[in-house]
Amino acid sequence: MIPVFLGIFYLSNNTISLHNKHLLSALIFLLAAVTDWLDGYLARKLDQGSAFGAFLDPVADKLMVAAALILLVSLGVVDAIIAFIIIGREIAISALREWMAQLGASKSVAVSMLGKIKTTFQMVAILLLLYQEPVFGIPILWLGNWLIYFAALLTLWSMVYYLTLAMPQITQKQRE
Repeated sequence: MIPVFLGIFYLSNNTISLHNKHLLSALIFLLAAVTDWLDGYLARKLDQGSAFGAFLDPVADKLMVAAALILLVSLGVVDAIIAFIIIGREIAISALREWMAQLGASKSVAVSMLGKIKTTFQMVAILLLLYQEPVFGIPILWLGNWLIYFAALLTLWSMVYYLTLAMPQITQKQRE
């Protein structure tokens, strides 16, 4: 979905209007987010998880979010520092999880409710920022901007949370 998602914005305005670019990109992002959630839900519910799926799912999620944030930065809708905080955290926590898995302590940094809340705020904010246009008089762009800043705060908070959880294993490994 990422190439299609990004490709929409490279079409000329004669081919597709700016309104339709916003609408289509928001719909594609929404479809990706909903199908990702549904896939994870069904895998857990039906006990159909796989090692490959457990690896690929978070990578695909992070790539979609990174692509959307970079697009929004290039459009001047999101500040680069916000995108850096969110993308940087995702890379750092992915590396932390990999390291913890090598130490046999992957459960210590398993996805938490805070991480799920952070992801929800990120996804809603990005969706609103992609669409940008008012809905029933609600200034979507303004709301999306507030939510992306809140998502960035949650992103930092969740990073500190995961690092704190991993600290006992990190310090123990350093002593060995």
